[in-house]
Amino acid sequence: QVQLVESGGGLVQAGDSLRLSCAASGRTFSSCAMGWFRQAPGKEREFVATISWSGGSIYYSESVKGRFTISRDNAKNTVYLQMNSLKPEDTAVYYCAARPWRSSHYYTEYDYWGQGTQVTVSS
Repeated sequence: QVQLVESGGGLVQAGDSLRLSCAASGRTFSSCAMGWFRQAPGKEREFVATISWSGGSIYYSESVKGRFTISRDNAKNTVYLQMNSLKPEDTAVYYCAARPWRSSHYYTEYDYWGQGTQVTVSS
């Protein structure tokens, strides 16, 4: 069992940066792949980034590649999403999620979810 708690969201202007954190509890964090997803009002949940259990494999959606960076600190049971050059279209609730071992782009393949943190980017 893994419990996830996101933090770091907020209201920023276009071009600003934010760093989201996802703190995990449970003994199995270091063996979990982690993902960040987002959901805007009226839209489906969208893949943002994923990182394997070791941090050796990282993937991003095309819409955030080059602007966002996912990382993890297994000693702190935390995964991060550094978001730079934010755009109004990045506005959404951001969720972190965990699944055993291998990364995935598909939210249906994740077993554990946080409650989400709101990111709002004004133009």
